[in-house]
Amino acid sequence: MKEIVQDGALVLREIAEPVPEKLFGSAELLQLIKNMEKALDKEIEGVALAAPQIGVSYRLFIVRKDRTLPPVSVPEGAPLPPPPPTEIELYINPEIIKTSRKRAKVDEGCLSVRGVYGTTNRHERVTIRAKRMDGTTFERGGGGIMAQIFEHEMDHLNGILFIDHAEHLIHIQHAPTA
Repeated sequence: MKEIVQDGALVLREIAEPVPEKLFGSAELLQLIKNMEKALDKEIEGVALAAPQIGVSYRLFIVRKDRTLPPVSVPEGAPLPPPPPTEIELYINPEIIKTSRKRAKVDEGCLSVRGVYGTTNRHERVTIRAKRMDGTTFERGGGGIMAQIFEHEMDHLNGILFIDHAEHLIHIQHAPTA
């Protein structure tokens, strides 16, 4: 199981390399994606993960779409509905091709900078072009949390952490887990 590397690891400050064409559709790339999924699954607050966060300097990230959905409103005393099924979106060799002019101040944290949170200034809408596992190209636009995720993960691929440009940083000490 790959562990999520923390601030101070050199791989987090490198500009990640494009995933080579020869890896598309390969068992090696599939294993990398599975390792990323396992690492992200363990992190209940995590919504996305870039390959450098598990120590692999490739331009690739995943998003747990099911964790980006707004909370479900449940009447008091009613049973909670089952959680939505896991839904992973994969972005290989992504590039941002369009951003909105409007920006928003948003709260942000990072699995590679544990216990630190701050406010970032992100575009309200972002369109990204990337490749799928089979090498085909697609485009995906997103607003709100998806735009924030796209920018945050692209920062990871460019050796940037959110703390490099966040304001009002706070440090929260988490209780150790048993």
